[in-house]
Amino acid sequence: MAAIVQFENVGLRYGHGEEVLRDVTFALAPGGFHFLTGDSGAGKTSLLSLLHLAQRPSRGVIRLFGADVVTMPRKRTAALRRRIGMVYQDFRLIPHVSIADNIALPLRIADAAEQDVREAVGEMLAWVGLAHRAEARPATLSGGEQQRVAIARAVIARPDILLADEPTGNVDDAMADRLIQLFVSLNRLGTTILIATHDRQLLARVPGAQTMRIAAGRLTETTIGARPPLRRERA
Repeated sequence: MAAIVQFENVGLRYGHGEEVLRDVTFALAPGGFHFLTGDSGAGKTSLLSLLHLAQRPSRGVIRLFGADVVTMPRKRTAALRRRIGMVYQDFRLIPHVSIADNIALPLRIADAAEQDVREAVGEMLAWVGLAHRAEARPATLSGGEQQRVAIARAVIARPDILLADEPTGNVDDAMADRLIQLFVSLNRLGTTILIATHDRQLLARVPGAQTMRIAAGRLTETTIGARPPLRRERA
């Protein structure tokens, strides 16, 4: 099975500083569930920014969906980026609009029909258990509720890959379990998942996931779980 993500000897530096990522090489299979672990400052967020096409590497090769994104013109990366959902650690919700409108944003940017938007938002709100808070503003929600809104917004456009940066870092254990189950349910529909976390205990909640560890900008450990990638079940 061809890899959905390939990094080959990738390095990243900001400006003229030292490299924050060094000789990073790995591949992700489609439909897999993956963790990226490491201490704060190890390079997890920088690696996610490359995957989300927010940055380009200083050197090396990155292929997403079989395309070389390093040499690709920037205007062509927009279509690829729509196939990648991103859940940010700080949520990045728009404070002055409802959570329903926050979730709808990716579809409205894509000029989806308003009836389709309303139906999709309703499904997402029910999926994350927040249908009763559809008109609430983000500031009135708990941290766990805001994280669920961020997840719903990231997946409403049905991305092939979902990236999450410390998605359980600001919630208690019970909410962390609930959030992980949302990611697992997405993975069972075929979405490739990559969760960056410094919490090693989180890994035990998804037996068979692939684990990559990063330290000082280098991948130091890769463990492939026994569970095979799940096949996409979308209609």
